[in-house]
Amino acid sequence: MKVQAYAAHEPGGPLRPHEYEAGPLGPHEVEVRVTHGGICHTDIDVIDDAWGLSRYPVVAGHEAIGVVAAVGDAVDASVLPVGRRVGVGAIAGSCFRCEWCLSGRTNLCPHQDWPVLRGDRGGFAGHVRAGDWRHVQPIPDGMRSEHAAPLLCAGTTVFSPMLDNQVLPTHRVAVVGIGGLGHLAIQFLAKWGCAVTAISTTSAKRADAERFGATGFIASGEPGVLREAAGSFDFVLSTVPADLPWDDYLAILRPQGRLCLAGVPARPVTFGPLSLVPGAKTITGGIAGSATQTRQMLDFAAHHGIRPEVELFPAAEIEAAVERVRRGNARYRAVVEF
Repeated sequence: MKVQAYAAHEPGGPLRPHEYEAGPLGPHEVEVRVTHGGICHTDIDVIDDAWGLSRYPVVAGHEAIGVVAAVGDAVDASVLPVGRRVGVGAIAGSCFRCEWCLSGRTNLCPHQDWPVLRGDRGGFAGHVRAGDWRHVQPIPDGMRSEHAAPLLCAGTTVFSPMLDNQVLPTHRVAVVGIGGLGHLAIQFLAKWGCAVTAISTTSAKRADAERFGATGFIASGEPGVLREAAGSFDFVLSTVPADLPWDDYLAILRPQGRLCLAGVPARPVTFGPLSLVPGAKTITGGIAGSATQTRQMLDFAAHHGIRPEVELFPAAEIEAAVERVRRGNARYRAVVEF
């Protein structure tokens, strides 16, 4: 079938209408007619070829919501009937044969299907194809499609570290950054039962952080405030792609505390060994959740009324939406309606 999409034809170039032939549907694949697509900063990196991996023309997008249009012969049609509202997120397939898949950790599979990295057939299109139906997520009733879209990447990326790091409701936690990921992390952790402190460079987003559920706030740009918070937190989730003073952030952890990086710093993370070893502290990475974790996240969000704040754009304004995300001006996620 012919797919109508929006593609960049050169690094950093504008998105223009683009058509490609999708080919026959594989046995485990699902064709989804897209109605809404979130814009993640990773999409900007793919459009701009920030990693040197993009193949042009690039069709980005990995937060797609729509309805099932067709399924492969091996798909359980009782689970994903044609017409069902679903989402295709950051991970759209895995092998289901390796040790990671067989233990439920599909997000660690070395053979994942990442539409955003594939680059040529992403969700900025009328249709998107998932490599395996078991990664296609039914959307809970009552959740608006424009709210569901950002949850398929930003939502699962901040929710899965809560599970992987065994965060408890009794834990004192901090979220670094009040942006596309951070504003969701605060909501999830607050509804999880944690006492949440938001950390931002200035106090400009204090009111927003409190509205999302934070009960504490640290303006990290003020002299000495991080030192005053030493030994305060069991878990710190960094959602910013920034080079932070890592020794200071390790210092705000309690013994055996964990610093989780869901945002990817631009340069190597460096710290003194005495910041880590005496308190048996841990630095770990936070990634998009497994198929099961993503489903749990959607159910948790639906049950507790957790919603991203979004700016909604018509498809004709997709370039303006992309530019708003590129400049860091979206509050707090941009979503395109196709």
